[in-house]
Amino acid sequence: MRTTQLYAPTLRETPADAEVISHQLMLRAGLIRKAAGGVYTYLPLAWRVLKKIEAIVRDEMDAAGGQELSMPIIQPAELWHETGRWDVYGDEMFRLKDRHDRSFCLGPTHEEMITSLVRSDVRSYRQLPIMLYQIQNKYRDEIRPRFGLMRGREFIMKDLYSFDKDEAGLEVSYQKMYDAYTNIFSRCGLKFRAVEADGGAIGGSNTHEFMVIAESGEAAIVYCEACEYAANVEKAELKPIVADPEAGLALEMVETPGTKTIEAVAKLLGVDIKKNIKAVAFQNEKEEVVLAFVRGDHEVNDIKLQNVVGAITLTMASEESIRAVGGVPGFMSPIGIKGAKIVVDSTVMEMHNAIGGANKEDRHYKNINPKRDFKETIVTDIRLITEGDPCPHCGAALKTARGIEAGQVFKLGTKYSEALKATFLDENGRDKPMVMGCYGVGVSRTMAAAIEQNFDEHGIIWPAALAPYTVAVVPVNAKDEAQMEIAEKIYAELQANGVEVIIDDRKERAGVKFKDADLIGYPLRITVGPKTVNEDAIEVKVRRSGEAFVYTQAEYLEGVKQLIVNL
Repeated sequence: MRTTQLYAPTLRETPADAEVISHQLMLRAGLIRKAAGGVYTYLPLAWRVLKKIEAIVRDEMDAAGGQELSMPIIQPAELWHETGRWDVYGDEMFRLKDRHDRSFCLGPTHEEMITSLVRSDVRSYRQLPIMLYQIQNKYRDEIRPRFGLMRGREFIMKDLYSFDKDEAGLEVSYQKMYDAYTNIFSRCGLKFRAVEADGGAIGGSNTHEFMVIAESGEAAIVYCEACEYAANVEKAELKPIVADPEAGLALEMVETPGTKTIEAVAKLLGVDIKKNIKAVAFQNEKEEVVLAFVRGDHEVNDIKLQNVVGAITLTMASEESIRAVGGVPGFMSPIGIKGAKIVVDSTVMEMHNAIGGANKEDRHYKNINPKRDFKETIVTDIRLITEGDPCPHCGAALKTARGIEAGQVFKLGTKYSEALKATFLDENGRDKPMVMGCYGVGVSRTMAAAIEQNFDEHGIIWPAALAPYTVAVVPVNAKDEAQMEIAEKIYAELQANGVEVIIDDRKERAGVKFKDADLIGYPLRITVGPKTVNEDAIEVKVRRSGEAFVYTQAEYLEGVKQLIVNL
């Protein structure tokens, strides 16, 4: 490819609405252009990167036994009604009607569609297992699309679905996909971790997210350096912290005027914040009040709480709804509450002589002993994990990092097959639901994640496997016939040797060409200048390390091949 023919309009200034580095650099490097909020056109350089990611994904899916197909983007509402998700999926679903007033959606995911397909053709256990996948655009009407390709309304995704006759078969399929995903992100040249995660709207009994590690990642993860444990903070297991033994004292109500925060109560009563019980009030989609209680120095994990109470959504409760169940904002405990779901973190139940609200204005209780004083509560782990908490598997102190979710694998079980009556006859002629798994890779998100992990002040630093072109040949002066003759020869030789190469044949200043090459992030840059003509010296610069190597015309080809191997 010649730069004079390449459609890659670069920008010198960063667009004001680009918040994260991948968005900024993809716009500046001429990879994407915005069509609408959360909707982008992929320009030729980006499309080359996406096709490379897709090729890696296809290789691994096919090697694991997956078969590629293509399903409709437009999905009939009837299928979603069968699973009950039409009404509960939420406003993220793009809904539309045809001219006959029939309801459809633009597919945000394809569990219903693939299950409907397989149930129509699979009758016997002899036809299982099956693994089917597609690479396709998905659509989700994000309330606030942001971060470029990280959270868009239209994105490219690979989704594979497995169908097995039993849980043992699902375990095999799940492990195949887990291993395939490990290969995918390794081949993409990315640093990542597979972490335990929450199933979210997809559901399922077990799931792992594949997180590309990046400071800009919107998800927080914890991991253990002493063992293999890693989890999204929303999912991370926590064992209760058992307080040192104390003799239980009598419950006592004390005046605490104007102390509506944990810090204020602790200061007034002269106690450690860890002796306080924190209350957080929520409402579910049915406007039922859900009260959560954690130790004063801890935070409530909304996702864990949502799963515990079986809520679709949780929002902060209004003062009116809190008072309706006997609570007083700023002065709450489970004591005296009626008509609310009360969830107490396991660590709270191990506290002694604690401080908590009295459900009266300007009043708190001293000497709360939860095992004695809290009645009709749900006790479970609902706190948010933090760095330094003990690993639930080995007890070592956990570390934290930020990551970008680029892939996720789910064990769905029979959630969709039972709802959609996707059954088969087993070896004994009995009708059974298929056992399913679901496995997704965000193809366009992986491209953005690769940039978030690989950049410097000059631009993108592509992993070699994803770079749109591996080598950029840059003649310093395109008006100099001798330089151009050598540059063209190098360009032709690299092409003949199967190297993906671009020649910057623009009659621009050398500085402009060098800046664009660094901005776009070609792994190797070959400079052809006066020293090449006069001294037979060809400079090859490695984008990632900044190292420069000088070769003669007789040596450069082998030198470049070796550098490519080592990228």
